[in-house]
Amino acid sequence: MHYFRYPIFITIFVSLHLVSAHSFVSNININGLSYDGFRPTEPVAHPIAIGWSTSAFDQGYVNQTGYRTEEIICHRDARNAKGHAPISAGGIVHVQWNGWPESHKGPVLDYLAFCGESCETVDKNALQFFKINQVGLVDSSRSPGLWGSDQLIANNNSWMVEIPRKIRPGFYVMRTEIIALHNASYEIGAQNYPQCINLQIKGEGTELPRGVLGKELYDPEDPSMHLDISDGILTYKIPGPALIVGAETVTLSHPLPTGSGTPLTETDTMVAPTSTVTSDPVLN
Repeated sequence: MHYFRYPIFITIFVSLHLVSAHSFVSNININGLSYDGFRPTEPVAHPIAIGWSTSAFDQGYVNQTGYRTEEIICHRDARNAKGHAPISAGGIVHVQWNGWPESHKGPVLDYLAFCGESCETVDKNALQFFKINQVGLVDSSRSPGLWGSDQLIANNNSWMVEIPRKIRPGFYVMRTEIIALHNASYEIGAQNYPQCINLQIKGEGTELPRGVLGKELYDPEDPSMHLDISDGILTYKIPGPALIVGAETVTLSHPLPTGSGTPLTETDTMVAPTSTVTSDPVLN
């Protein structure tokens, strides 16, 4: 991998620029009910939330130096959320971000990982994530291009994810993420913003796709994390594992919640059918 070298004063300027606040998932809307995410602006205001807590009080990111560490799994110093929200297979998770800078262009990606008996106590290092949704470069006709992040902004800074219809019921962490590429021409300039959410998926499915450990999701040397989008690019290979078979991308909309959801805090007893592990995901 060839890296660019810059004068020290440029490096200092970029470093100062990158520490400014960006964003986080404030709410998660499911079946018309709004559940709390973790809000670094008021970290103790919602003790029973479905969003994992982090130490990203600067609303910052994880770059390539964190791709082989716990930071990339659910963000910096992430701790299990204390509650979870119920949703049916085939249901829609509406993720509300606390704004997003237009300049921070890049892909939006969504994953699931099976927790076993409880997402409130699972070891994040053991979670194996499979990708259920992704939107990257949508239109390259004008630099720096139209990206998934632009669609998110246009949808009132929110994103929608469909839970796979045939997935085995159980407890899952949903990992939703924006990767900002505006500074990806620098050696460690890619900015990942992973956010994790606890779900209890209900249904009669039997499929449990193979996943990838969080620390193995991304390669620090991936060319998709080292490029200059300001010059314009024609194509972009979205990083991470391939989409699972049958993944669906939802047409974005912004339905308003009609009430507040109460997170579940106890492991509900469910009889799950025998799972069928998918051997291979579909290629990007």
